[in-house]
Amino acid sequence: MNKKPNLAIVGATGLVGSTFLKVLEERNFPFENLYMMASAKSAGTTLKFRGKDYLVEELTEHSFDKPIDIALFSAGGAASEKFAPIAAAHGTIVVDNSSAWRMDKNVPLVVPEVNAKDISWNKGIIANPNCSTIQAVVPLKPLHDKYVIKRIVYSTYQAVSGSGLKGINDLKEGLAGNDLLKAYPHPIANNCLPQIDVFLENGYTKEEMKMIQETHKILGNDSIKVTATTVRVPVYSCHSESINVEFEKEFDIEEVKKLLASSPGIVLQDDPDNSVYPLAINATGKDEVFVGRVRRDFSVEHGINMWVVADNIRKGAATNAVQIAEELMKQQSL
Repeated sequence: MNKKPNLAIVGATGLVGSTFLKVLEERNFPFENLYMMASAKSAGTTLKFRGKDYLVEELTEHSFDKPIDIALFSAGGAASEKFAPIAAAHGTIVVDNSSAWRMDKNVPLVVPEVNAKDISWNKGIIANPNCSTIQAVVPLKPLHDKYVIKRIVYSTYQAVSGSGLKGINDLKEGLAGNDLLKAYPHPIANNCLPQIDVFLENGYTKEEMKMIQETHKILGNDSIKVTATTVRVPVYSCHSESINVEFEKEFDIEEVKKLLASSPGIVLQDDPDNSVYPLAINATGKDEVFVGRVRRDFSVEHGINMWVVADNIRKGAATNAVQIAEELMKQQSL
């Protein structure tokens, strides 16, 4: 891209929207003009960015009549379904954080460390994957390239910030002795809920099926067998995942660790003798995916277990979207 893009943040007042701004500032993302957009309820408020005040405007059918090159959307699925095609029709490229477009075969689903090349065939909308999928595929990709993955078993331990401000408030109030049920069907304080999103007819939750389907799409291989159990835990920030992987090929466990340590976006923390492994409290506010407890699974011929932790609001949402925008600028002349 030869010029600085005109940039819009849609859902600017929400948890991910405010993190978009933080990440854009930290990464010194270049732009010519910046527009903040949100629902009618939040319109009219003022947000400060790089020392300048921006008025939040209401998102409408006419929001994209002005020239906007890139729009980072985090305003929920219904808003994305309605407004992303309008933006795309006006020549804006939308990076959408909702689940609305992820499984659309005409929309690339992108984690830049894994499949940045898929950005090139976008038709105006690029989907940001589910937070729990993003952090999983970052270490899975280099392993799949080298050893060919046959089967994946996901068990997740997901933070309440994945439910937005409501989830954070439920935990805060619950720990204070007030069991509010704004975000969840049961109290989350001192509890683990084996339900994220709604249950489907097959007995899996929507979150579990998202992980399964998105892993296939991002890795570009539907033949990998994938299953998942996703659990909400009473932690404010960062999702933790136990990932069991079965390969087609034999491997050396030390080579696996070296491969992970040298792959983009990964920090290997694996020193069990000194109790060193990824922790949610250490990953908070970071953009990397932290991997540890890497060990052979002796119950199958070519299997490993690993523990994967990342900040779900940053790498799992805002940072990944900004990285897509950065990659877009490299690849395309907008």
